[in-house]
Amino acid sequence: MAEINLSEVVGGGYKQFWGFKGRYKVVKGGRGSKKSTTASLWFPYNMMKFYHEYGLKPNVLVIRRYYNTNKDSTFAQLRWAINRLGVSHLWKATKSPLELTYMPSGQKIMFRGLDDPQSITSITVAEGYLCWTWWEEAFQITNEDDFNKVDMSIRGEVPYPLFKQHTLTFNPWSDKIWLKKRFFDKVGSNGISQRGDILAITRNYDCNEFLGDDDRNIFQIMKEENPRRYSIEGEGNWGISEGLVYENWCELEFDPDAMKQVFTANNVPKYREFHGLDFGYTNDPTAFVALLADEKARNLYIYDEIYRTRMQNNAIYETLRYKGFANARIGADEAAPKDIDALKELGLSRIYGVKKGKGSIKSGIQKLQDYRIYVHPSCVNTIVELSNYCWAPDKETGQLTTEPIDEYNHIMDALRYATADLNKNTFSF
Repeated sequence: MAEINLSEVVGGGYKQFWGFKGRYKVVKGGRGSKKSTTASLWFPYNMMKFYHEYGLKPNVLVIRRYYNTNKDSTFAQLRWAINRLGVSHLWKATKSPLELTYMPSGQKIMFRGLDDPQSITSITVAEGYLCWTWWEEAFQITNEDDFNKVDMSIRGEVPYPLFKQHTLTFNPWSDKIWLKKRFFDKVGSNGISQRGDILAITRNYDCNEFLGDDDRNIFQIMKEENPRRYSIEGEGNWGISEGLVYENWCELEFDPDAMKQVFTANNVPKYREFHGLDFGYTNDPTAFVALLADEKARNLYIYDEIYRTRMQNNAIYETLRYKGFANARIGADEAAPKDIDALKELGLSRIYGVKKGKGSIKSGIQKLQDYRIYVHPSCVNTIVELSNYCWAPDKETGQLTTEPIDEYNHIMDALRYATADLNKNTFSF
């Protein structure tokens, strides 16, 4: 294998991560902290190293909450890493099945999702040993039992100096996630557990020497203008759930298509459909949310979302059309009449502006607080915002006010627009 200067390829800040051989290697970090980039370099590098130095063939399993999110994230990231290592000519990439194969040895990097658990627990390899896993965006793995099942399936002896290891990388959106108690609460100041089986560390953009001055300036502005957001997205600290606006929600797997087919004795749909849209562009994302409401039982079921920056109106329309919402009744921010009119001309004939009078935010929040909110696990950005949307503290006393913070509120605003007609007689099919 060709000589590689790791310090030039990987950079600094991850020496402990690179050399740790315990069972669990966990990294939380802010944006731009190199956690995913470093992990993606570690796997192909060490797969090749163990083959050429020891004649051993470790294989890798990459896991995300949903299988179809791998293609544009982990698969693309690992292909970048292989190219960065200068060995792309030795690797074969296939999309059906989604795999990366080291051609000299037949070792594989395989991709799976927890939406098909059987494909994970029954996985086997033709060459060598399945001993390493990468859980990218591990914050999305909300059920610890799902992790345990995979953990138990990676079993059996491996020859020295091979070792079995789970690598988990994620953004720390909430301190209530099981990852904190399972890993971070068990390590000392050196990041290692007493038994030596866990490395749990935090990294931020300060260790990323590949960032430009413009990238660092974004974090500096965030630090000055949004210190709470900077603490999470800049420094990689846990999101704090104290003072959350909505505590009446939880994740739940459900089938929205089946729910849409449920009717009452009077042949009226049991669940009403609601859709909301909040406009953004450069810094703030355009946010869309779709939900079903059982108004009698006061239950809301959020099942779809859009969350993307730099979306022009034609992109908004095409995305909504692709998702099947072209004919939906959509409540949008009345402060953007030109955008609403443009979307109507493109084909969203039932989009309308939601009035925002004085006190509309508080009244909208109070309405939603009277409901139990269930969020489908696929709505990751909704979960992130609900986990971080809190009451703003008073600048002088630090006491919580009755005004929400002006961040983590894009889907929250879309949700209020969507439910403006909640408990009114107008149906929104």
